Amino acid sequence: MQAAARVERNVVYGMYSGLALLMDVYYPEKPNGYALVHVTGTGWNDPLGYDAASQNASDQVRIFGKPLVDAGYTLFALNHRTGPRFRYPAPIEDIQRAVRFIRHHGERFGIRLERIGGVGGSSGGHLIAMVGVLDGKGDPDDPDLVNRQSAKLQCIIVRAAPVDLIRMTFTQEFGINTITSLMGLPLSPRDGKTTQQYQAYWKASPINYVSADDPPFLMIHGDADRSVPILESESMQQALQSVGVTARLIRIPGGAHGPTFPGAKSLPDLAGEMIRWLDRHLRSQ
Repeated sequence: MQAAARVERNVVYGMYSGLALLMDVYYPEKPNGYALVHVTGTGWNDPLGYDAASQNASDQVRIFGKPLVDAGYTLFALNHRTGPRFRYPAPIEDIQRAVRFIRHHGERFGIRLERIGGVGGSSGGHLIAMVGVLDGKGDPDDPDLVNRQSAKLQCIIVRAAPVDLIRMTFTQEFGINTITSLMGLPLSPRDGKTTQQYQAYWKASPINYVSADDPPFLMIHGDADRSVPILESESMQQALQSVGVTARLIRIPGGAHGPTFPGAKSLPDLAGEMIRWLDRHLRSQ
């Protein structure tokens, strides 16, 4: 990100059982005072080992983050707990902690506390969507002042985000084992709606939390995506619009799964679309 005036590496936004939760902060040359939280897609899993690449160093940060930083947005690229070591809801708890931390230290970062957006792709899109639709209320009695802050996001951009993990488990090629690793228990077609397994997967699906107070959603999805079918974004758009939430889906003809939409017949100006969405729905409110 050559356009960034400064990058602050490995900011500790929380500790979990002695494990530091880190993020990189990309400060634009001409900041507009608005923050974006970026979550990289990893299939909810990362390699184990001291030399494993960090999420906040992913090419996804460069592809989707750089134009947003160039447009004046301060970008917070997160690391969070993943499988196979950690299970859901660990990554959600981490992202919410990061939002609370950013909000608590808003003056330090030079951003507006009440207007924070979220960006994520694939599994990172799932996590950002979940944080977007959850209430995220802080605990006013928590001795940690960070945890008293709200974790609510005010604008969302997601790429190829899984939103219904029950449907995904049985109908797609993303990998049942990948979702099982996230959840820590398998889901079978024989598991009824009252079973522990079904309830766990239901609770981890953003589409089941949609309500009228959700933030505006921009979804970007390739119509040839065989890992996360475009039905995921179509159904999320329909659910959001049915309760009056502003939601838009940009279809990428021929686009498969991945940040560059391999196989796409032609790509629209996605950077421009994202910036216009944020300018309209994050900055203007």
